[in-house]
Amino acid sequence: MSMLQEYKSGLKSVAVEELFDLVFYRPLAFILVKLICNTSVTPNQLTILSMFFGLFGGASYAFGTPPAYVAGGVFYLLYNIVDCSDGQLARLKHNGTPIGRVLDGVADYVVSIAAYVGIGIGYAGSSEHPVLLWCLTAAAGFSNATQSGLLDFYRARYLDITLERISILVDEQRTFESEYAALKNQKGHFFERALIWIYLTYSVLQRRVTAGGGTPRVTAKVDPAAYERENRTLICWWTFLGPTTQWTLLIVCSWLNRLDIYLWGIVGLGNLLAVILSVAQRRKDRSLNMQEAR
Repeated sequence: MSMLQEYKSGLKSVAVEELFDLVFYRPLAFILVKLICNTSVTPNQLTILSMFFGLFGGASYAFGTPPAYVAGGVFYLLYNIVDCSDGQLARLKHNGTPIGRVLDGVADYVVSIAAYVGIGIGYAGSSEHPVLLWCLTAAAGFSNATQSGLLDFYRARYLDITLERISILVDEQRTFESEYAALKNQKGHFFERALIWIYLTYSVLQRRVTAGGGTPRVTAKVDPAAYERENRTLICWWTFLGPTTQWTLLIVCSWLNRLDIYLWGIVGLGNLLAVILSVAQRRKDRSLNMQEAR
C-alpha cells in the first residue's frame, strides 16, 4: 500500500471531511503518525498531549496581549495537528479503545472551554466594554458548540445512511451506557467512570440542542443512493461549521490581533449559515420522504 493510499484509508469519507483537515491538518498529522508508529507512544498519550496544547493556548489568551494571541494561535495549530493524529495512530496500530474515543471527545470539550475562558479573561476583560465582550464571547462559545453539534449529527446520519450501517449515535450511546453501568459495580475505575459520565451528559445536551431530543434517532428509512445523491453538496456545506474550520479562523484572527472578527464571525456568519443549512436540510428531508423511527 502506498503512502497516499494509507493516508486515504484513515479518512472517514472525503465527502464529510472538513476542507482544512483534508489539505492541511490530517496530512501533517499523518507524517507525525508515521514518525512515531514504531515507538511505544499510544493514541491516548497523543490525545492528552493535544489537550495540553489546547490548555496552553487558552492560558495564552488570558494574558490579553498581541504576542500572547500569536502564541495562542501557535498552540491551537499544534493542538489541531496532534488531535488529528490520535485516531490515525489507533487505526494504524489497531489499538483504539472505547475509553480512547471518550477521552478524545472530553479533551475537545475541555480545550474549547479553555479557549473561550481565556479569550474572556484576556480579550474581553481588558477592553473598555468588558460586559459586552464577555457576552459576545459566551455567545460565540455556545454557537461554536451548537454548530459543531449540528455537523456531528448530520455527518453521522449521512454516513449511517450511505454506508447502510446501524446509527453510530445510537450504538455509541448504548455501548457507553453499558460500560458505565458495568464500571459502577466495580471498585476503582473512577477516572474511566468520570470520562464516560461527562461524555454521556454532554452528548444528551448536544442532541437536545441539535437534534431536538435527548434520545438519538435510528437511521432514517430512505434509499441510500438517492440520499447520497441529494445530500452530497449539502453535507459539504455542513462541514464548514466544523471545529477545524472554527479553530483555523481563530488561529488566523489571533495572528492578526483581531479576535473580534473571530467572535463576530462565529456568532454572525456561523449562525446564519447554520440556519440556512437547517432550512435546506429539512426541505431536502421532506423531498426524500424521510421517516425516522425512535
